[in-house]
Amino acid sequence: MPVVKVLTAGIGEADLREIATYEARGGYRQWKRAVRELSPADVLKAVDASGLRGRGGAGFPTGRKWQFLPASDAPRYLVCNCDEAEPGTFKDHMLLEENPHAVLEGILLGAYGIASHHAFIYIRGEFKRGYQIFSRALEQARAVGYVGTNVLGTGYDLEVTVHRGAGAYICGEETGLLNSLEGKRGEPRLKPPFPAVAGLYGMPTVVNNVETLAYIVPILERGPEWFASVGTERSKGYKIVSVSGHVQRPGNYEVPMGTPVRELVEIAGGLRPGRTLKAIQPGGGSSACIFEEHLDLPYDYESMAKAGSMLGSGAFVVFDDTTDFVKAAHNLVRFFAHESCGQCTPCREGGHWLERVLERFVHGRGLPGDLEMLHRVSGSITGLNLCALGDSIEPFLKSVLRRFPEQFEARVIGRNGVAAR
Repeated sequence: MPVVKVLTAGIGEADLREIATYEARGGYRQWKRAVRELSPADVLKAVDASGLRGRGGAGFPTGRKWQFLPASDAPRYLVCNCDEAEPGTFKDHMLLEENPHAVLEGILLGAYGIASHHAFIYIRGEFKRGYQIFSRALEQARAVGYVGTNVLGTGYDLEVTVHRGAGAYICGEETGLLNSLEGKRGEPRLKPPFPAVAGLYGMPTVVNNVETLAYIVPILERGPEWFASVGTERSKGYKIVSVSGHVQRPGNYEVPMGTPVRELVEIAGGLRPGRTLKAIQPGGGSSACIFEEHLDLPYDYESMAKAGSMLGSGAFVVFDDTTDFVKAAHNLVRFFAHESCGQCTPCREGGHWLERVLERFVHGRGLPGDLEMLHRVSGSITGLNLCALGDSIEPFLKSVLRRFPEQFEARVIGRNGVAAR
């Protein structure tokens, strides 16, 4: 099995929440080396050469994203996105609680790599324990001079601010997050301008995911070539995959990019005894399903896209033959409809229309024209909104409508003995 221990090394074996334990295992060495021996350009070059792509969902090359910052004397900010809310994703939650110093060291290195003097971490409101653990880790690091004024006597200043969200899915979208961080309503912004040009407080800003930033530490330690040598041609390095659903050992598994889909199911203990596979969501609630014929595909950005889905944040949800896909679709559509910020009409109205129609199906009261309407409405929401939330409403629904039409047809009034109640 291709399970590895890079960011997950030591979790469950040592108390990595304590700075002394983290340092004894090599922690903060790369931060000391960077601030004493390397320039910000050196850090950026290493990240770019590693091929590291954003682990929050979009998969955009991290080094290239940093390079979009304009050359100016304006303040620039690094923001760590820890508003993990995608259904099926729980890797950042784990890192925050179990390896907070690795997250912090990654934030420090990321901020230094873009020549920033102020970094922020935006933590989902429900992650109270993670917030408390990370805040304590930050104070430990501050006490030994890793954070604050004149870091380690080098003359470099770097402040880190911890901010808690209020539990809105939309604030995982980077511009909605920035609005929330500024004390505004958590609504996505019109782009352009992009955050790299006008982000937090109107200044150049980089927003990176927890896992993305944490990987900077081993990249500097082992070299960008080490990271780039793993994975596929365009999907480099390692990835923490949150495997859940109808498997025997759900959990977070760190694997090389390009690991076959079949092996991810096997790593998590395989299906429950006597059950057969029906579908997999490879990228969390926002992704379309892949099926049995896709089991031998490599789990990477390009392969998942070619299969009609996406890798996303690495939420890998397995469905066996006990699944009621009508109820599953209703559950996800209801979630996205509820989490819409309401700013864009297709998302605001379309999500709730789909929810109402699917609720009829759940209770066996689908109307003869509802199936056609589900197809039509779900296809008229995508691509018409400021952010990707509206685009997240239909992929799962559309994929299971096509694959399992009989489950929906059986809920239409007048078919198979179903009658109005």
